[in-house]
Amino acid sequence: MLSSEIKRRTRFLLPISTRLLSGRPHIVVCSLDKLLNFDTRIKQRLEAIENPEGFIVEVNDDQRERPLVFACGRTPRATLFAVGRLLRTLKMRRDFLAVEKGLSIVAEPHYSLRGHQLGYRPKTNSYDGWDLDIWEQYIRDLVAYGCNAVELIPPRSDDAPDSPLFPLPPLAMMEAMSRLLSEYDLDVWVWYPMIDDDYTDAKTVSLALKERQEIFSALPRIDHLFVPGGDPGRTPPKVFMDFVAKQAELLCRYHPQAKVWVSPQSFSADWMNKFIAALKTEPDWLAGIVFGPEVRIPLPQLRDLVPDRYPIRLYPDITHSRQCQFPVPNWDMAFAFTEGRECINPRPQQMTIIARSLLPFTIGFVTYSEGCNDDVNKIVWSVLGWDPETEPEEILRDYSRYFIGDELAEAFAQGLLALEKNWEGPLLTNSQVRTTLLQFQEMERKASPQVRLNWRFQMALYRAYYDAYIQARLRYEKHLEERAFEELRTAPKIGSLLAMERAEAVLDEAVTKPICLDWRARIFELAEALFQSIRMQLSVDKYFAIHTERGANLDTLDHPLNNRLWLKSQFAQIRSVPDETERLKRLEEILNWTNPGLGGFYVDMGSPESLRLAVGGKSFDEDPELRETPHIGYGFHLQGPTSWWTHLETLYDNPLKIRISGLDPKAKYRLRVVYGGDRVIKIRLVANDTFEIHPFIEKPRPLRPLEFDLPKEATKGGTLTLTWYPEPGLGGNGRGCQVSELWLIREESEE
Repeated sequence: MLSSEIKRRTRFLLPISTRLLSGRPHIVVCSLDKLLNFDTRIKQRLEAIENPEGFIVEVNDDQRERPLVFACGRTPRATLFAVGRLLRTLKMRRDFLAVEKGLSIVAEPHYSLRGHQLGYRPKTNSYDGWDLDIWEQYIRDLVAYGCNAVELIPPRSDDAPDSPLFPLPPLAMMEAMSRLLSEYDLDVWVWYPMIDDDYTDAKTVSLALKERQEIFSALPRIDHLFVPGGDPGRTPPKVFMDFVAKQAELLCRYHPQAKVWVSPQSFSADWMNKFIAALKTEPDWLAGIVFGPEVRIPLPQLRDLVPDRYPIRLYPDITHSRQCQFPVPNWDMAFAFTEGRECINPRPQQMTIIARSLLPFTIGFVTYSEGCNDDVNKIVWSVLGWDPETEPEEILRDYSRYFIGDELAEAFAQGLLALEKNWEGPLLTNSQVRTTLLQFQEMERKASPQVRLNWRFQMALYRAYYDAYIQARLRYEKHLEERAFEELRTAPKIGSLLAMERAEAVLDEAVTKPICLDWRARIFELAEALFQSIRMQLSVDKYFAIHTERGANLDTLDHPLNNRLWLKSQFAQIRSVPDETERLKRLEEILNWTNPGLGGFYVDMGSPESLRLAVGGKSFDEDPELRETPHIGYGFHLQGPTSWWTHLETLYDNPLKIRISGLDPKAKYRLRVVYGGDRVIKIRLVANDTFEIHPFIEKPRPLRPLEFDLPKEATKGGTLTLTWYPEPGLGGNGRGCQVSELWLIREESEE
């Protein structure tokens, strides 16, 4: 590994020898048991390291005739990590290799588990196109940052059975990857969900165990089996635990030292209580608990409830950007509906906050990943697993030096930080976005041919162009919408049909007169480059992605960013109305959609303005899962106005509360509200913690405004507090208390 990685970067092929050769500098690579008395000082320092994964990297130039560089570990695995750290420390470029004089590193990991899920399945945005050579290179890259575990996925999961990109059948690849990981002495985890309908059925159980026997017997190495309680799957806790016990017994036949872990993902409150009760019996076959997406109680609370004998492992979702465990907080709608859920997402600052917040309750992590889109996040977590105090800027500089090269290291590190800042705040006013693109364009001009072919560089460049293109389109299409409304306002003078025709022509300029075509073309070029370099599937039709939500954001690049879709559908309906007076009335309703009338109040509940009305919540540092904090969420109600595409939401049983002030204390108001979101649940509304506006009702589909009377007493103080309560105790993703739009319509005033 050391020799080939140096050759790849420098063109120098260092010979490998089992003995010292006279008159030459050497890199000494060995573990403590092989070191013997070769260097007493190094041996003593290694013996002082208690952690079996600890190592030393040191330059000893006292012997001028034969300078020595040591990469030595307490164990063979630790020696591998020493080699990785040395590689990251060496100064390497074309025909140049050097090491810092006086270098001395002693390192041991803070957390014992530092791994990543690498699932070979069609759902992923790149992994299903990787052959063993690509897998080995990526595993080496992770090892260089101290990764000691990889989680595999069996051939049958919540996925399609095959991919046109598979270089090997799923079981053959799983077996080969297990063997490869064993050669690097990395722990092999297997994520094996229970996705059959009924595990109380004897035939189902028999077939499921037979399937697992085939997997367990085929893999040369399994160290841990992780069975999620849900996401996917939905099996009651007792049935779930009984079947996992059978799996544990079966696994022990083929891998006697393997351990079994479970998670309470997607459990309802009732199921969670039953799951905790089952843990209290402390089954011997169970090794530990996993905290991952859709666990309805916070990690500190789970740690308190789980018996002390069971460690907790994190399963953090580092790959998704919305509708996930760690969504980008209050992500701009334009990004959310174009970049999508599984885009290229370097989030070094936020991932550092998340890791530091959750890791102290655990033994470590195996991250949830569905492709190389989250590569930066994997490295951030890996480094923090060794030293949680490492700052993200330092991690990125190291990442950039090792993967991109010394020449652009600082610029690329700052560029990755800038990409994260691109996603902060409203996109319309974010001046960072254009600057980020200019910086990446300059890097591209200065980059060597090798760097331009580097998929990590290509991914960051793709994001820089993509972000800037979306911002330019957003500004352009907002302007087109304003012009279209100007045309509609002329309808009483020129007639409704002509006004709609002109307004529609203006809206369609987004298609007939597109902007920034050079940026758009470059995005398509980079998408092709990424498919060739790392099999990244940024389009369903062009690159065989399984769905646009699985990273195929080339297909959503031109998604409308204004009300064009809704307005055109409204125009089509209005044209069918035979009466001109009625047509003008309908157009007036569109023009006054957000107008609550004299003395009224309106808020788009999925906009930044709604966040200023929200009551409660915590900072991102305190609540990176946003489970207790009102935040902007995203639905798919594209048949409505853009205000229906987003909503304000809370998670699980947390109520959503807003406070509106400045109301007329003498007036009576009527409430109009749209309940949006991506999940249909029952919801209840209470005013001022006293007046029930409506009991639990199911959110209507398709979306439509609902109206309710507000008691005059609720607004007599000039301030109104509205609190929505979700149906309590639900399982699943926790979403559901989701409000898209709100009007307060002033009905009357009294002296």
